Amino acid sequence: MDAEQLKGHLDGLVLAVIAGEPKHGYAVIEALRTRSQGRLDLPEGTIYPALHRLERGGLLASHWSESGRRRRVYRLTARGERELGIRRKGWREFATTVEAVLA
Repeated sequence: MDAEQLKGHLDGLVLAVIAGEPKHGYAVIEALRTRSQGRLDLPEGTIYPALHRLERGGLLASHWSESGRRRRVYRLTARGERELGIRRKGWREFATTVEAVLA
């Protein structure tokens, strides 16, 4: 699955993988790959702009990790948690509707 197919869903996916615990960019890429059983193998050039956009929008906050390699670590803000809830509900409604039409 490529980035074009994910338009409109990428931000929600990124929020979902960060919701469990804060992650740096490469860990976000790995979590998407792992959770999707390899179907979402997205390049850094797709993920990092999404992380920056979500941070600018107040849905993520970040800090520099001082342990080991210096990396930017992202976590959901309270606003990000609310947004993830909204996106999950919207996805369930969308998926149910599409399944009803296609079935």
